Amino acid sequence: MTDPELTRRDFLRDTTIYGGGLWISLSLPRPNAARAAAESSRRASLTEAEWITVEAITGRIIPTDEQPGAIEAGCVNFIDKALAHEDAQARPLYSLGVAGAEQVAQRRFERSFAKLAAGEQDEVLISLEQGSAPGWPEGPVSSAVFFATVRAHTIIGFLADPKYGGNRDFAGWKLVGYPGPRHHLGGYTPDQMLGRAKI
Repeated sequence: MTDPELTRRDFLRDTTIYGGGLWISLSLPRPNAARAAAESSRRASLTEAEWITVEAITGRIIPTDEQPGAIEAGCVNFIDKALAHEDAQARPLYSLGVAGAEQVAQRRFERSFAKLAAGEQDEVLISLEQGSAPGWPEGPVSSAVFFATVRAHTIIGFLADPKYGGNRDFAGWKLVGYPGPRHHLGGYTPDQMLGRAKI
């Protein structure tokens, strides 16, 4: 496929529908995170420096083009609220992982991750994903596990109900053509849910 919008739409669709764990995660209720997101958009778990780095990482996982990406959709806010509540068990992984990503960026480019050019950020993230990042600290968290966790959280934050703090202005739903949690007589067909047929 050559159309980048269709490529991204198909990537998100296939990741959520065929990646069973992600699909289940999208469907899990997160009442505490939803309450926190409704009360405030202020940080609840991440430090300011961590927020900046995680936001930059999400921005390369689902980049902005002619459509809003993860940054515009507020995926970092979703992650922050999730880590403060239902996904709190992943908080130590983020602490170690963000610090590790910064070490890799500093070693390779002598700048913090958020200050790197897009291509440089991609280079760092590819090395994290492959588990071959020079400068990644020894310890209990591998770079590949950290990257996979942030990627999963980013996709969930992009596509989950906006009440959980992400998917701002329904950016993810608009991209994949999902009409939202509405219902009419007979429900929606699979093609309608995936944006292939009109509602």
